[in-house]
Amino acid sequence: NIIKKYKLITVLVMSFIYIFVGLKHFTDPQYFVNITPPQIQHKIFVVYFTGVLEILGGLLILNKKTRMIGAYTLIFLLIVVFPANIYLYVSETPQQLLGISKTNALIRLPFQVPLIFIAYWHSKENHPKWVAYFSAIIFLPTIIYFLSI
Repeated sequence: NIIKKYKLITVLVMSFIYIFVGLKHFTDPQYFVNITPPQIQHKIFVVYFTGVLEILGGLLILNKKTRMIGAYTLIFLLIVVFPANIYLYVSETPQQLLGISKTNALIRLPFQVPLIFIAYWHSKENHPKWVAYFSAIIFLPTIIYFLSI
């Protein structure tokens, strides 16, 4: 089935992206500290912790036996880091530090939803057809957007 083959490709792509970005938490932690809301204590710990979650989730979705745990780890991660995206939008400080506009920060906000949806699609083998088709359709524009930032 073409959707199952396509889904496997999306799993591989998302795994690579999550592992790559997770490693960036350790190679360039200041990038993530810059977008961590000021209310968050122990910023560097939070950056490393979310990096571990990202790498772990990316690795776990590679294996069918651990894919559900990996997908739910990524969904948890995407929800946990959402306040950083809000902070990036409402505060000029992280916008200036990252060199992005308020408009770009606003455009970035809703992309958490398709990422959560794609992770949910990856969480198990069979979903209703509409979930598979919707996820398959939103995958490409979501990835294109994130590769462009």
